Amino acid sequence: MTSSSTTASPERSGTILSRFNNNRNALGIIFMLPAAIFLIGFLTYPLGLGVWLGFTDTRIGRAGDFIGLENYAYLMDDQVFWLSVFNTVVYTVVASILKFVLGLWLALILNEKLPYKSFFRAIVLLPWVVPTVLSALAFWWIYDAQFSILSWSLMKLGLIDTPINFLGDPLNARLSVIAANVWRGIPFVAISLLAGLQTIPVSLQEAASLDGATPWKRFRYVTLPMLTPIIAVVMTFSVLFTFTDFQLIYVLTKGGPVNATHLMATLSFQRGIPGGQLGEGAAIAVSMIPFLLAAILFSFFGLQRRKWQQGGQD
Repeated sequence: MTSSSTTASPERSGTILSRFNNNRNALGIIFMLPAAIFLIGFLTYPLGLGVWLGFTDTRIGRAGDFIGLENYAYLMDDQVFWLSVFNTVVYTVVASILKFVLGLWLALILNEKLPYKSFFRAIVLLPWVVPTVLSALAFWWIYDAQFSILSWSLMKLGLIDTPINFLGDPLNARLSVIAANVWRGIPFVAISLLAGLQTIPVSLQEAASLDGATPWKRFRYVTLPMLTPIIAVVMTFSVLFTFTDFQLIYVLTKGGPVNATHLMATLSFQRGIPGGQLGEGAAIAVSMIPFLLAAILFSFFGLQRRKWQQGGQD
């Protein structure tokens, strides 16, 4: 009796193990555990800590007390905070539109039959590959008040008489940082949309041509609808990257002149770290979440459009 029970135990354990191996859900959970632990440790915990700090008066070197919504009430009357919100929205909207238009135009060109097409695609990626700080330093020299290559070129052409104060004038500074962000972000949009263009069946374009469709109509009624889901995802990431931009602004202007280029990210850092007001800085960072959720919803509805095109129900 003892021996029979002993032999049955390995068989039962083997059956359980085989069932476990054949269970895709269980295997999926095991494979996802490392990524889940990583996300919880490096994303969820900092996010939760930031939300908590936004409800406290924590300062650097001193643990704070729970003060409820006082930080947010203070921000509601803070003109610099609202200026940073305005700057962030304008910066994100203008830069994202320009990156989309120029990136789509560049993707359409690279999708044509061009000589040395692979070489040009590699060149296009360079602004995206270069570290942000190095790009910002290059633009800092380009925009220098005395030694700007742009001002020098325009003066040599006789278009201006004195150097342009790119980073010292509020309007010029806003336009300058937007131009730098657009230059850096175009490659990401262009290459991503190029990948989407190459997934569109050539037979659809040929059928439209046989039906007498002009190039504009082929783009409007064939290319653009098929590219909609890719555009939704790419522009979501573009908006997220632009809205949370920090390095480019901090290296170029540090939020100046007179807070004209302060974004919510740079103001949060300035208040939280150099200013020592961790609670207030965290509250500014948490205030960015609704805008980021809006960008995610934009991507969601773009994907829903794709399901409608394919006739899907889920």
